[in-house]
Amino acid sequence: MKFRYDIIVVGGGHAGCEAAHAAAKMGAKTLLITMDMTKLAQMSCNPAMGGIAKGQIIREIDALGGLSGIITDRSMIQFRMLNRSKGPAMWSPRAQCDRQKFTIEWRKELEKTDNLFIWQEQAVKLMIKEKKILGVETAFGTKFNARAVILTNGTFLEGLMHIGFSKIPGGRSGEQASQGLSQQLRELGFTVERLKTGTSARIDGRSIDFNAMKEQKGDDEGRSFSYLNSNLKIEKQRSCYITHTNNEVHKELKKGLKYSPLFTGRIKGRGPRYCPSIEDKIVTFKEKEAHQLFIEPEGNETIEYYVNGFASSLPLESQIKALRKVQGLENVEIFRPGYAIEYDFFQPTQLKHTLETKEIKNLYFAGQINGTTGYEEAGAQGLMAGINAVLKVKNRKELVLGREEAYIGVLIDDLVTKGVDEPYRMFTSRAEYRILLRQDNADERLTKIGFKIGLASRKRLEELEDKDEKIKKIISFLQEISVDPIEINNFLIKKGTAGIKQKIKAINLATRPQINIKELLSQLKAGKELIKDLGIKVEEITESAEIKIKYEGYIKREKIVAEKIKRLERLKIPDDINYNELVSISTEGRQKLSKIRPVSIGQAGRISGVSPSDINILLMYLGR
Repeated sequence: MKFRYDIIVVGGGHAGCEAAHAAAKMGAKTLLITMDMTKLAQMSCNPAMGGIAKGQIIREIDALGGLSGIITDRSMIQFRMLNRSKGPAMWSPRAQCDRQKFTIEWRKELEKTDNLFIWQEQAVKLMIKEKKILGVETAFGTKFNARAVILTNGTFLEGLMHIGFSKIPGGRSGEQASQGLSQQLRELGFTVERLKTGTSARIDGRSIDFNAMKEQKGDDEGRSFSYLNSNLKIEKQRSCYITHTNNEVHKELKKGLKYSPLFTGRIKGRGPRYCPSIEDKIVTFKEKEAHQLFIEPEGNETIEYYVNGFASSLPLESQIKALRKVQGLENVEIFRPGYAIEYDFFQPTQLKHTLETKEIKNLYFAGQINGTTGYEEAGAQGLMAGINAVLKVKNRKELVLGREEAYIGVLIDDLVTKGVDEPYRMFTSRAEYRILLRQDNADERLTKIGFKIGLASRKRLEELEDKDEKIKKIISFLQEISVDPIEINNFLIKKGTAGIKQKIKAINLATRPQINIKELLSQLKAGKELIKDLGIKVEEITESAEIKIKYEGYIKREKIVAEKIKRLERLKIPDDINYNELVSISTEGRQKLSKIRPVSIGQAGRISGVSPSDINILLMYLGR
């Protein structure tokens, strides 16, 4: 039989699911090959989505027409907006999810997506001819032909799991590793390296003393990740709990270090700096007497809890003894131990900004095989790989998001320009234009793009247009209406700000840090009517209007800076340039430029080892 598709996606994790959905939604006949259909978009680590910078990424995925935000909303059991005490550029949504429901909801969506087919088997070989991808061969010898292939194998490529001195091949607890693809790609000239990550023990909620811990509740206000939802109330919101390690815990952990695969050299891969194992923490930060732990529920229909902050590859006995020294976990029982996992990844400098490989035409990489960590980073890459694979096979202009347009743009540019020497995690500090890349305006930045390429629905576009119109209406109202001291001073004094002595425009009050715009509107007769007209999205719309008013100067200034930098992105570098002939450029500069082969002066300037002097010489060579 001839199995022919436009796009094949290998791997059913967060990257694979977003890639497959995007490709099929855009009209391409798509096949998703996965080793287990019951574990689509499995939350291999903690059962949560979003967080610092990661929440912005989920909102960007949603704004473009992806599914991560929608699935998170359906499965969340707690919602919190992090960093509320800071400026809006730092606000980051985070949701605790029901792990099982999250996977079930993803499968439901994929199964009802037109043009999308699923095949359960292991992919073991790529079919390639004259440096162009032709398809995929599976373990049973089935051959699937495709115009483009997206690899999203996560931690499964030659995966090796460690608990103490015990190690077994596997891509995740209870699941086999993927064999063959790494070796084939290495033979084709790809740089293949090893990384390491880990996860924590899962514990029995019946054995936890929650009274000995600090309860961490979710936000009371209804919030959502998807712009299609608003004022979303969680029926049965679950709490997380905070406890800490102590010196007794650390003593038990230290006893097990001599059996640690991390410290005895059995693990060769580099681990994540920003999410280290607990044994790594007590060695690196030996001066600290305690480390914070979050006890997180795995769902509404289970007693299983995740111990966030206690990832470990120590022997089982060491893990249990150490956990039982933690306050509130003195009698803890576990369902499964923590473990470390080593896996193959490909240096992302081997990719174009579209996530297509430079070596093999129409072959794309997305997710942890590019050296990232986290569901959100993986989903974003999968989405962009799916989009670009379809655009390429349809001979349409491919989509590359700039660093001033999206955190997704920052993520991909960092990967392909700088490469990784440890698992990459997104932070707000990685973005130069944080005021532009807020969680509240991802739809304003990206939904029109998503609609244009055929991914975001018309409903999304219409909701964005309605939101924009209402925001403008609020700002216009505040600019035009004058307020009298008699009607407003009591409110102002109550809010801790000075009263006014004469009539002034309401917009002048709206800029005050103590004043909430929704509350201000509710003090004015015409303002009350305006609030009613905003409908169920009143919180979202008034919040966006408030940010635009209060941060207008900062936003304008950052846009000017971004536009200046963007000019350097428009200065394209010829594909066939021979950097070795430019002897005035430093040796390191020539080596790095030859390796990365930047597409623009802007990208060249972000390469580590390429100096401003090198850039000036390159500009002169290009006649600028």
